[in-house]
Amino acid sequence: MAAIHERLGLRRVINAAGTMTDLGASIIGPEARAAMDEAAGAFFEMDALFGRASATIAELTGAEAGFVTSSAASGITLSVAGAMTGDDLAAIERLPDASGLKSEVVLLAGHAINFGAPVTQMIRLAGARPVIAGQATSSAGWQVAGAITDRTAAALYVVSHHCAPTEQVDLAEFAEIAHARGVPVIVDAASEYDLRGFHDRGADLVIHSGHKFLAGPTSGMVSGRAGLVRAAWLQNRGIGRAMKVGKEGIAGLIAALEAWRTRDHAAMRRREGAALALWSGAVSGLPGVRARAVPDPTGNPLDRLELVLDPEAAGITAWDLARELMAGDPAVATRDMEAEHGILHLDPCNLHAGEAETVADLLRAILGRARAAPLRTDLHHERRIRARAPAFPGRAG
Repeated sequence: MAAIHERLGLRRVINAAGTMTDLGASIIGPEARAAMDEAAGAFFEMDALFGRASATIAELTGAEAGFVTSSAASGITLSVAGAMTGDDLAAIERLPDASGLKSEVVLLAGHAINFGAPVTQMIRLAGARPVIAGQATSSAGWQVAGAITDRTAAALYVVSHHCAPTEQVDLAEFAEIAHARGVPVIVDAASEYDLRGFHDRGADLVIHSGHKFLAGPTSGMVSGRAGLVRAAWLQNRGIGRAMKVGKEGIAGLIAALEAWRTRDHAAMRRREGAALALWSGAVSGLPGVRARAVPDPTGNPLDRLELVLDPEAAGITAWDLARELMAGDPAVATRDMEAEHGILHLDPCNLHAGEAETVADLLRAILGRARAAPLRTDLHHERRIRARAPAFPGRAG
């Protein structure tokens, strides 16, 4: 694993953060890597390759059809565009000029998240305008209904740990309201394990990431009603050209989906549970540190280790613990979205052999040093964000 980092002059990274795009998302499975390598040296009738992918996606998701995109984010844009244009090729070529088209997309306020970029920006890239329903901390069916007009092209429902966790209209009600007005429902389920349930609850199009739990290449997957899938796929003749997926990505995702059927999911959960137990044991009894396994907030079948730090007793803030873990070589990345509240999460789903032990050793060492020489920077939230933002890459040396 270290060879490529040495050749490029980069640090190794242990991913204890999960399926994070800024770390490269997930480990690509061997089946997908082999298919990508084979496809790289071959030529295809690309429409036929898309068709083969559609059949595989439909089989795994229970949907009528599917297609492969360059990412889940582009899947949102192309799905919105398809809902606007249908199969009108002239309209497809005009986008993002949406003149004469239905071009509003209803979105719950609590779902107007930033997943690395604003989800509303993915809507605007299609030439559409997001229409926000409800408030950030609450929404109701009447607010969704009130946001739908004769200009509404689609309604977007987001499933993510970034979303507001309480008092949100559930998908089934959201879809019922939209469908009563003839509005299709698009679900952004990029990081979700469930490939079928969103269709069952009323989604017309569902978007998954190909390079998160599916362990495929950088890609996205759109599944759903055949007419809407075709309209979204036809955007490759328009704005989708700038978001095109290559033959390697399509072949790799087909292979990842086929491998999903035979993956030993129970064995994966056992390995992850062993890592959580090891990490919990590493911090057990340390002053100012509480550890517990917590379930995934959107219902994915995995747990993470939650560390809650009392800076006065532990000698270190959650932010500084995350920064110290990331400062070494190998760097250890954690989920630090709640660091301002004294909380870190460790995710075991993307570990290589031996890495759980390395993380446990580093936790013991850093927390041990902090007790002897307290480190409590506790920067303001915005300054922390800026502090970890990468510099623009330039010439080495």
